[in-house]
Amino acid sequence: MKFTFDKDAMVKEIAIAQEIISTKSVGSILSNVLLIAQNNTLSIKATDIKVNFETHIPVQIEEEGSTTVYCDKFMGILSSLPEGEIEFNQTSLEGEDQAITVIIKPVSKKIKFQMKSMSQEKFPDFDSADNVPFFEVPSKDIKEMIAQTSFAVSEDETRYFMNGVYFEKKGDNLNLVATDGKRLSFASKNLLAGINDFPSAIVHPKVLNTILKHAPVEGNVSIAIVDKMIFFRFGNYKFGSVLLEGQFPNYERVIPESQAHSFQVEKTDLVDALKRVALMVDKKAGRIYFNIGEGVLKITSQQSELGSADEEIPCQYAGDSYVIALNYRYIEEPLRCIDSERITFEFTEEMKAVTMRAEPATDYFHIIMPMQKE
Repeated sequence: MKFTFDKDAMVKEIAIAQEIISTKSVGSILSNVLLIAQNNTLSIKATDIKVNFETHIPVQIEEEGSTTVYCDKFMGILSSLPEGEIEFNQTSLEGEDQAITVIIKPVSKKIKFQMKSMSQEKFPDFDSADNVPFFEVPSKDIKEMIAQTSFAVSEDETRYFMNGVYFEKKGDNLNLVATDGKRLSFASKNLLAGINDFPSAIVHPKVLNTILKHAPVEGNVSIAIVDKMIFFRFGNYKFGSVLLEGQFPNYERVIPESQAHSFQVEKTDLVDALKRVALMVDKKAGRIYFNIGEGVLKITSQQSELGSADEEIPCQYAGDSYVIALNYRYIEEPLRCIDSERITFEFTEEMKAVTMRAEPATDYFHIIMPMQKE
């Protein structure tokens, strides 16, 4: 197996493979990236069993073949080499007990690295997406929906059915929902007109965050949900992920039909105030207080041994005063993906769900369960 490739093109793809691979154990096949050279194309594959990645780059092949190499070390070598053409040569070296060795060297420099390689025979097979029904959605829209929901998944592995983002088709709408039991993020867009029904699915955030990072802003992303897998395709990239099993909670029961009170604030005021007040927040508990009064929102940190902080910002509100205890992270995180100048909070009582959304309302909202006051 022998081929020549452009350094920058390879580095870009191996960097994505590194994100997919979860183990750093040198002896594990799952720490390796699979390289298949044929027809002047190099196929690159990586997996952690749950998430698969495949891409292709053009190369100049002298001898076709396939092998696997330790991904982290391969990336380290590539990063150290100068720009330009690199030669990859897999060979059996004399005196190495028939060990298969890869020689990596720049075409124009006297630099040479030797790496042991492992046979591809133990590399896991990928589930094929060749004959599954894909549908297309605008890349910009699916990236936005992932950003609006994936941060809210549960990290409690005993509640594995909430460790992913729920995908469902509701009429012509694609809904994405994530919850950890204390908050819920909901995004919905009319993207599925003319698309056949597909089963609802709980999707691992690892593959979603990879799509969020690498899918283009323009163009479409192709998606297929079939059996126990979800597949994504765009450009030269193919991703597959095992779906999480279990019954996702009935999220519609959490969404209030109506709420008695609401107030509005400027987003920049809220972001800046939260940033300052959070300096005095116990990061483990995360508790802050929203003191809502006529025309003023006072944000206060919980009193601690280190002290406290409070800040008042203008708000559009008329009515009785309320004090609601909230986790500051549950406000800060959705703020990052709400693209509007004003934010609306809706509530009924101090211990009932608070809805946070853009003003004017869009197809995204975030629901927060208040904390006990202390």
